[in-house]
Amino acid sequence: MLAGLSERLETHVRALAEAIGERNVLLPQALRAAEDYIAGQWQDQGYPVRRYLDRLNGVDCATLEVTVPGCRNPASSIVVGAHYDSVFGSPGADDNASGVAALLELSRQFLKARPLATVRFVAFANEEPPFFAGRHMGSLIYARTARRRGERIRFMVSLEMLGYYDDRPGSQRYPLLLKHFFPDRGNFIAFVSNWRSRIPLRQLAGAFRAHCDFPLECLSAPPLVPGIAASDHFSFWRQGYPALMVTDTAYYRNRWYHTAGDLPWRLSYDPFAQVVAGLYEALRVCSQTG
Repeated sequence: MLAGLSERLETHVRALAEAIGERNVLLPQALRAAEDYIAGQWQDQGYPVRRYLDRLNGVDCATLEVTVPGCRNPASSIVVGAHYDSVFGSPGADDNASGVAALLELSRQFLKARPLATVRFVAFANEEPPFFAGRHMGSLIYARTARRRGERIRFMVSLEMLGYYDDRPGSQRYPLLLKHFFPDRGNFIAFVSNWRSRIPLRQLAGAFRAHCDFPLECLSAPPLVPGIAASDHFSFWRQGYPALMVTDTAYYRNRWYHTAGDLPWRLSYDPFAQVVAGLYEALRVCSQTG
């Protein structure tokens, strides 16, 4: 099972970061190709795809959504999201083709689940600078729309860079004084949130640990800690929704972050697959609480 998952994850990463490559509003054809790839994968899985459109500098930027309806409490939802654009000058294998690959495989596995609460899988446009935290950020548009509609989002999970692992001593760095409390090897996955989102973080982390022995580290901290707010979960915090990020810690581990060297072959797909398998079980458990 994990071998097949590892191969599918690598196929998605290579399709986005190698066949398409850099994808953002400066390269609208590539951005549209990434959108089409994600939509095509979801359609092949049997999902109807909903689009939220934003026009930026003459380019239509789409945030894509598919839904697994809850069978007991469909009005209560868990949102799982990842951005599919890459920063200018980078093919974005880890950042964030890895997050999109995980998103696609999680939605595939949820085809066999019967969640009590609704689970929504969302691919966001325009997360990278200069759009981060701005009005054209796809996740902010999505979260504002949800708040305006009065949607009950239990929590949101941002999949942000999941594929880079390094077992060497000293391969993991940290902000501030955190190095005294966490491992110095970059061989774990991290769940991080603000203090308000600590309860869903603990629930998801507990379910992950119950079904997966892959190393996991957790942190709930103020958004002023460098990097802790640096993805699409921040948009949901701004709208008052609990949210957390699942990450390989980005530039605290991956020296190819936001460079032309962020390439598919640098990722480690077997541990990546273990993380995605654990995430599926964790999300499945959390979605059964209605």
